[in-house]
Amino acid sequence: MMKERTLRVLEFTKIRDMLAEKALTEMGAERCRALTPSCNLSEVKAWQQETEEAAVILQYMGGHPMASFQDVRPFLALADKGATLSPRALLNIAELLRASRTARDALVTERDNTPILRSKAEGLCTLRHLEQDITDAILSEDEIADRASAELMNIRRHLRGATERIKEKLNQMCRSAAFQKYLQDAIVTMRNDRYVLQVKAEYRSSVPGLVHDQSASGATLFIEPMAAVEMGNELKQWELKEKIEIERILAALSAEVAPYAAQLRDTIDLLAELDFIFAKGLLSREMFAVTPRLNSEGRINIIRGRHPLIDREKVVPSNLWMGTDFTTLVVTGPNTGGKTVTLKTVGLFTLMAQAGLQIPADIGTELAVFEQVFADIGDEQSIEQSLSTFSSHMVNIVSIMHEVTPRDLVLFDELGAGTDPTEGAALAQAILTRLLHIRVRTLATTHYSELKAFALSTKGVENASVEFDVETLRPTYRLSIGVPGKSNAFEISRKLGLPENLIDAAKELLSGDSIRFEDVIANAEYHRQVAEREREIARQASMETIKLRDEAEKLRREMEERRESAMRKAKEDARRLMEQTRREAEGIISDLKRMKKEMKSPDAETNAIRKRIEAGVDSLSEGLTRKVENTMPPKTVKPGDQVEILTLGQKGTVLSAPDQKGEVQLQAGIMKFKAHLSQLRLIRQEQPKQKAVVKTNTAAMTRTVKMDCDVRGMTLDEALNEVDLYLNQAVMAGMGEVSIIHGKGTGVLRSGIQQHLKRHMLVKEYRLGVFGEGESGVTIVTLK
Repeated sequence: MMKERTLRVLEFTKIRDMLAEKALTEMGAERCRALTPSCNLSEVKAWQQETEEAAVILQYMGGHPMASFQDVRPFLALADKGATLSPRALLNIAELLRASRTARDALVTERDNTPILRSKAEGLCTLRHLEQDITDAILSEDEIADRASAELMNIRRHLRGATERIKEKLNQMCRSAAFQKYLQDAIVTMRNDRYVLQVKAEYRSSVPGLVHDQSASGATLFIEPMAAVEMGNELKQWELKEKIEIERILAALSAEVAPYAAQLRDTIDLLAELDFIFAKGLLSREMFAVTPRLNSEGRINIIRGRHPLIDREKVVPSNLWMGTDFTTLVVTGPNTGGKTVTLKTVGLFTLMAQAGLQIPADIGTELAVFEQVFADIGDEQSIEQSLSTFSSHMVNIVSIMHEVTPRDLVLFDELGAGTDPTEGAALAQAILTRLLHIRVRTLATTHYSELKAFALSTKGVENASVEFDVETLRPTYRLSIGVPGKSNAFEISRKLGLPENLIDAAKELLSGDSIRFEDVIANAEYHRQVAEREREIARQASMETIKLRDEAEKLRREMEERRESAMRKAKEDARRLMEQTRREAEGIISDLKRMKKEMKSPDAETNAIRKRIEAGVDSLSEGLTRKVENTMPPKTVKPGDQVEILTLGQKGTVLSAPDQKGEVQLQAGIMKFKAHLSQLRLIRQEQPKQKAVVKTNTAAMTRTVKMDCDVRGMTLDEALNEVDLYLNQAVMAGMGEVSIIHGKGTGVLRSGIQQHLKRHMLVKEYRLGVFGEGESGVTIVTLK
């Protein structure tokens, strides 16, 4: 079990307090505050899996899957002994059952990615009938429902009747003119749970009855008139019966709870456990934490780790690794540079992970499960024990050196500080060498140059440093492994204004080896920062390249999908047209065979077949006509020129030269209108003959308008609009006779369309279709 001092020094106790705030219940919060890390790898992995499942469910549901409830274990103990529970206690038990049912419904599902939580939820006791009985009978802590029992409903009916009778009697007395002179106020009130009147003291003898109270001045007496005493006694009897019945109902509900007391205790424990697990999930969401990979080999690899107690907007993520190529890491750098934070981050991450909590780092982070985490951090001097800072640190270090094993993690802050620098550095080097030999994972912070050199020259030991910006005199809090830190004392002093001659004198007091060592460190740090900046530029360029590649791939997929969609649509349209053509051909062949067999060819049937053929040709040629939109509009035209009108998709003849606005008079079929030159395309012909052109134009336009207009399924207003548009197009195409298909149905469309055709300016006459044309489902229209 982890030492309580370690949990306090590494601030794990604060993490437990944060976790307790996420719990819904006090029982869940108690479990959060009692959380301690485990050194069993299998147990830690199971705890991490629970936390991960809780985070998954919170993400999936968007909120907490549980409901709050109270600790009802004391009430269950009373019910187990046969005691009658209060309404509040019974309502709390119903609340517990509702919370259990809510959790079970949310967690026992078909999801296969939350097996642990589903297994726990399957053990929850619901008891829907008991919950329903309690909530039906008890409305609130102070109110029992009338429907709690038939007897209670009957009692309360009589109680209301008795109350109404006594109030009515007293109100009659208040309204009596002769009686009002005795009253201080003509209202009915209560004293000692009895209905009374406020009578003036001087008229006490005039109002016989029982005096229940008097005012402070003695001027008013609260009297229950004798006429109402018997009614009041009756009311008290019903109130007593109500109280007895309520006691009986509460006793019956308490007896109903008693057999399930043991199950409900187990349910409380399970719900508290689930509350604790979901508190871990909520804390993970708040920290943007991840589940670390775990090992028992002492490997640590933290990727962009963020100390959870530092503001997320201010904390600087750090990368740290150890346990593979080296087991000891010596961190150097200036004060307030982040050395201690780095030390605490590693220790706190280890404790959190071994307690089943996710850690605020990036995916891929790996941590080891240690048997103990030893930490010597902060000023632990004791006035009571007359110990100096160095002595108090040394007492702790001695304890660590006696207890440490290769399966532990050791953290030293400013190892060897507080005494003579030479002796302190030698002592620190001896301690680190001993821990290195027994392969203990060790992190130590220091200012000693001797320890930097020790890390450079000793296998299994590595240097690390925290950066410091000399220009701004501020730490950057970035950790760099492989490069020892520089104290920067001279540079900081120069920036702060210390005279240059004093700085030069201080440098002369340093040994040549020390100066050269610091220069090597400074040069290595400069090149490291340059390499870091270049690596960052390369990383950003790589990310931009990946982004462009992804966008190009996305565009390629979209184009491929569009092409495939267009191909599918084209094939489907072709299949539909082929199927339609086959059906039409079979119908025409069948009609021709029938006509040949009958040896007759009535004009109506011949016209119907011709129309069907033309309609089929029109539908097959839909979208295949040659477009001329890409040609340039003519600069001018002259009367007699043939042009194509782009807005109508028709051909027409020019009747006049362009006016100042560039508009010309045109004729298409029997219609005359104006259009702008930009909407026209000139049709060139070798031998323009007016009659031939008109005839060819009419034939071309006829092909673009179908022989019939189908309005089946439309409302009358929609059908009339469609018919008007169709007749205009038919006239412009030079067609003489067309068909309007309205169907037989109720006859509303047929009647409305024919009434409309009577007044239509383009219609010469109309008639119903005959056999072969559609009969009464079609109207044949002859155009002017």
